[in-house]
Amino acid sequence: MATGKINVSVENIFPLIKKFLYSDHEIFLRELISNATDATLKLKHLTSIGEAKVEYGNPIIEVKVDKEKKKIHIMDQGIGMTEEEVKKYINEVAFSGAEEFLDKYKDAGKDAGIIGHFGLGFYSAFMVASKVEIISKSFTDAPAVHWTCDGSPKFTIKEAKKKERGTEIILHIAEDSTEFLEDFRIRELLKKYNKFMPIPIKFGTRTETLPKPEGAKEDEPAPTKEVDDIINNPNPAWTKQPTDLKDEDYKSFYRELYPMQFEEPLFHIHLNVDYPFNLTGILYFPKLTNDLNIQKDRIQLYQNQVFVTDNVEGIVPEFLTMLRGVIDSPDIPLNVSRSYLQADGAVKKISSYITRKVADKLSSLFKSNREDFEKKWNDIKVVIEYGMLSEEKFFEKADKFALYPTVDGSYFTFEELEAKIKDNQTDKDGKLVVLYASDKEAQHSYIEATKAKGYEVLLMDSPIVAHLMQKLETSKEKLSFTRVDADHIDNLIKKEDTTISKLSDEEKEQLKSEIEAVVQDKGYTIQLEAMDSSASPFIITEPEFIRRMKEMQQTGGGGMFGMGNMPDMFNLIVNTNHELVGEILNTKTAKKRTRLINQSLDLARLSKGLLKGEELTKFIARSYEMIK
Repeated sequence: MATGKINVSVENIFPLIKKFLYSDHEIFLRELISNATDATLKLKHLTSIGEAKVEYGNPIIEVKVDKEKKKIHIMDQGIGMTEEEVKKYINEVAFSGAEEFLDKYKDAGKDAGIIGHFGLGFYSAFMVASKVEIISKSFTDAPAVHWTCDGSPKFTIKEAKKKERGTEIILHIAEDSTEFLEDFRIRELLKKYNKFMPIPIKFGTRTETLPKPEGAKEDEPAPTKEVDDIINNPNPAWTKQPTDLKDEDYKSFYRELYPMQFEEPLFHIHLNVDYPFNLTGILYFPKLTNDLNIQKDRIQLYQNQVFVTDNVEGIVPEFLTMLRGVIDSPDIPLNVSRSYLQADGAVKKISSYITRKVADKLSSLFKSNREDFEKKWNDIKVVIEYGMLSEEKFFEKADKFALYPTVDGSYFTFEELEAKIKDNQTDKDGKLVVLYASDKEAQHSYIEATKAKGYEVLLMDSPIVAHLMQKLETSKEKLSFTRVDADHIDNLIKKEDTTISKLSDEEKEQLKSEIEAVVQDKGYTIQLEAMDSSASPFIITEPEFIRRMKEMQQTGGGGMFGMGNMPDMFNLIVNTNHELVGEILNTKTAKKRTRLINQSLDLARLSKGLLKGEELTKFIARSYEMIK
């Protein structure tokens, strides 16, 4: 038996492992199983090129928990290690960066990672173990070796009796980590981190029901047998070629990823590139709601089929974090705890690739089956609109397939919309005015008045539509978006003034004074306009700029204008050519005039959805009185 001291210049490396990774100490199992997987795959490679003269067979990795003896065993049938290799890879290489680590992280908080970056993956075992043993038999003829360390820099190493190739790690679980002696906890970690590892992982056994033998009676129980419980799927869909998968395979994998998600995904995007970086994966478009927050963090990041995190910020462009699925890349630079990304050029290239791939898929779907694309538009529009706002290259591609639905259920690309409305909806200054509604029910009367003029009205109701309109107005020349209730119908698209008021300037002043006296405490800005006599006498509008800035502030952005804290602003447009307005002006009785103004105002407020509570009750009572 030999003893020695691990090649490290500090005595406190093990306490530091616990200190710096205490909040993430469950990763010990991921690291040790990753090592076992590497050892198995190395053997597979050596046998394939003829350097290892052994039978590769069907190796597995096995995890056992001995609760009574407070031990966890992790066993593989991989390449194994000789005594010299144990000394080299465990005692020397693993700690070659220890001093560098101490210099770098001596002032860091407990979340600073170290595992992996300095070859310390194996030593994560000491986060949960008071003593660790390695029993390993190389695939060569060298004798087996038994290494033991109790969490200090001292170790012992001796020959072992192990006959089969591979490595067994034995963790003597520390008193503060006994949670890991519970089967359910280990199973939980295996499912979380190792669900798709490329080597089968056995954890206990399960009972399997066999087919009944021929001639068995109906009430006779089916035979059963105990089989290995393999907790992972070593060949997940993203590791296969798209040509080898059918739609049902993709849907089945989606259900495997999200067993509690009952809705099918709308469509998928298979990622597969090996130059200038290596990346595979499958992204799914789920049905999305308008709540942008609850959708995120559903994409899982893997590194060589080992789960890393479901926070893919930085790799996946932010607008695509609402999607679901898997991304796997050995080229994504992770920090030492494999939990956070270090931003660099490779990540930016990967992000650009994913953006391009998604845009190309959407374009393909649009061109190949536009009818189906239109049906799915409401479920995917938030992602596309968000992408158009945040990624310039995506905006350029999406401009060809992004859809603009009308209140009547038609869909146009922007190019199609422009061609359809430019003759009728270009104002006197040559600007194309796109009219839209955000709520078909609440803005119904405004929509109908606008359609009566022969104008097309879009339905733009996503939570970020105000930002998108701002983007489009600055990206395209001579374009403006105006909601149908932003002004009266003749002012929405200003043509040459042709309507003449029936009232003189003196009568207008008198009328404005009469109305102001009644509505002065309601906060409306009164505008007298000469409109068609068939148009409503009183119309309430919201100025486009003020309202849109408030909406943008509420969904992020626009706050620099201070609009988020401003009260709502409404204009009261009075049609000076309407018969009722003439009657208000000519009424001799102040009481009747006040009643007519109040009634007309309340009708306008009712049309705008602003009449509520006590005021609505009074309006109804007054209306009954008027029709008696």
